[in-house]
Amino acid sequence: QVQLVESGGGLVQAGGSLRLSCAASTRTFGHYAMGWFRQTPGRAREFVAAVSWSGAGTYYADAVKGRFTISRDNAKKTVYLQMNSLKPEDTAVYTCAADNKYYGSSVAEYDYWGQGTQVTVSS
Repeated sequence: QVQLVESGGGLVQAGGSLRLSCAASTRTFGHYAMGWFRQTPGRAREFVAAVSWSGAGTYYADAVKGRFTISRDNAKKTVYLQMNSLKPEDTAVYTCAADNKYYGSSVAEYDYWGQGTQVTVSS
């Protein structure tokens, strides 16, 4: 069982930055690919970014490419999402997830999920 806890959300003005963190409880954190997803009320969960177990491979949704950066620190068992040039349409609950196979973009691929952290971008 893997427990994931997100932090770092909040309210920011358009054009600003936030850094989200996701801390994992498992000793085998380095065996998992990690992803970030987001969701707004009434809409399906949306892929944002993913990183391979080593950190060498990353994958981004087109909507955030060039603005967001995913990274991880396996020694700290933490994955990060640096969000720059934020837009009002980035407003959502951001959730991290762990996948013991591959750093894909499909919700169905991920095995463990955190509770989420709210990000609100004002115009």
